[in-house]
Amino acid sequence: MTPAGLFCLMKLCRLLCLALTFPLHAMEAVGLYGVYKRLFPLLAYNITFSYNDKMHKTKRELFRNVAKFAADDGSLRLLEIGCGSGANFKFYPDGCTVVCTDPNPHFEGFLRRSMKENTHLTYEQFIVLSGEDLRTVQDESVDVVVCTLVLCSVSSVHQVLQEARRVLRTGGAFYFLEHVVSDPSSWTYFFQYVFEPLWYYLGDGCTITRATWKDLEAAGFTELHLRHIEAPEVTLMIRPHIMGYSIK
Repeated sequence: MTPAGLFCLMKLCRLLCLALTFPLHAMEAVGLYGVYKRLFPLLAYNITFSYNDKMHKTKRELFRNVAKFAADDGSLRLLEIGCGSGANFKFYPDGCTVVCTDPNPHFEGFLRRSMKENTHLTYEQFIVLSGEDLRTVQDESVDVVVCTLVLCSVSSVHQVLQEARRVLRTGGAFYFLEHVVSDPSSWTYFFQYVFEPLWYYLGDGCTITRATWKDLEAAGFTELHLRHIEAPEVTLMIRPHIMGYSIK
């Protein structure tokens, strides 16, 4: 098939997918989609086990140097944006104080389970906040901000990154692990583009065609350590990832 023919096929398939998701659009319009938001934490909690098994080495590598950003007195205060069910807790260093935020209050029950399983950490509080507006977190009050599999579903990546910079002390670090859009010439991109309308609803607002690395490059951090990777054994459409950290 010629590139032009493939492009037309991709557009047609996306239109079909959009048509199939019309009932979901209607549910959101009348407020029924809120029921799924109550159920989504249970789904996410169960998926976490599979994802963490496949990404265990990647996450260990990502968070291996978190402790070096501790304050002068040795304490480390970490804020996690979109903490969900606490999938990252096991990778944080002993004695770390964690502030948890998530816009979905229904994660709290699953979060408490993770807290009980990870007693090497100190938990300060769980705050129901969106990443774009961390209003109750003071300026330059944390050493590390963590954001994993979150920037795909926020309304403004730029605003989340600016909030992260605001709450980080000078010299602090922002850690990220995110799935991103694939190369436009790849079959992965074909399926990302086609199924994105459906994925948006199944993933509670998740967008799978974001070039998030561009937002990180433009965010104004003094240093950016970023790698593109292919996540092992995860669903094709979210296999392309970026990982790393930025320093304020």
